[in-house]
This record gives sequence, structure tokens and C-alpha cells, in this order.
Amino acid sequence: MQPLPHVYAVSAAGNAIGNVALTAKGAPRLFNAAPAEFGGPGDQWSPESMLTGAVASCFILSFRAVARAQRIQWLRLECAVSGTLNRIGAALRFTNFVTRVVLTVPETADVTACERALEKAEQGCLVANSLDAVRELQVEIVKAAMVEPAAKAG
Repeated sequence: MQPLPHVYAVSAAGNAIGNVALTAKGAPRLFNAAPAEFGGPGDQWSPESMLTGAVASCFILSFRAVARAQRIQWLRLECAVSGTLNRIGAALRFTNFVTRVVLTVPETADVTACERALEKAEQGCLVANSLDAVRELQVEIVKAAMVEPAAKAG
């Protein structure tokens, strides 16, 4: 990791109607629009869905780092986040994020260690830590047999 502080720069441009284009150095251009709840088309990424997606993505990346540091073997992590937007006083804001994860691990995995690693990843997620909202983590751990690659005939 590079020394802190880190600065992340994104530019946005849009017209009176239509999509907003987001650009960041080295990344493909991303388009978004208001969600259906705010009169948008409802078929594109919105700032609200991108924020919720950032929580989900950050969780998985945080778990990768924790699992690597703790030498936890795992096969797949699925993460679904729902963010609740509500009016607090005169302002609209996200008040709650529920992160539901399904971690698939080898049959020999220590489930308790996996649960602790998932909790540590949730606590260490820098995007979620930057938000003033209640957070809830729901965990399911699935044990699966390791599939050996098929031997080549020859």
C-alpha cells in the first residue's frame, strides 16, 4: 500500500437531460442516470446503486486481504448489499446497509475462523466506514468439495 493520504479524482459531465458521464484516469468511462424512484429511466447505474455497489465491492476486496493475511482458503464469495434511503429531517440520506454474504469454502475449512474473517472484513471496509449509517452483516458459509482437475488422457 502506498503511504496515506490517497486522493481519488473523478470527473462528471452532463447536459440538461440524459446520462451523466463519469471519468477517472485509467478507467473506462461510466454512464449513469437518476434511478426510477427519482424519475430516471431505472435501467442504468445510478449514484445510489453505485454507492451500494461500492460497499459490496469494497467488502469483497477487504475480505480478500483479510483471508490472505490469515491464510484462509476459500472458493467463492457472493455479496448482496441493500441500502435504505430515507428522509432525516430535511435531508435525504442512506440510513442503513445490510450486507448479505455467502462464502463457499473447502470442506476442511474452519467455519469459526471464516466467520471472524468476514466480520473483520466488514469492520475494515473503508467505503462502509466512510458512511454514517447503520450496518448489518448476514453470513452464510457453505462447505463444498474441492474439485480436482480432470487428468489428461494420453
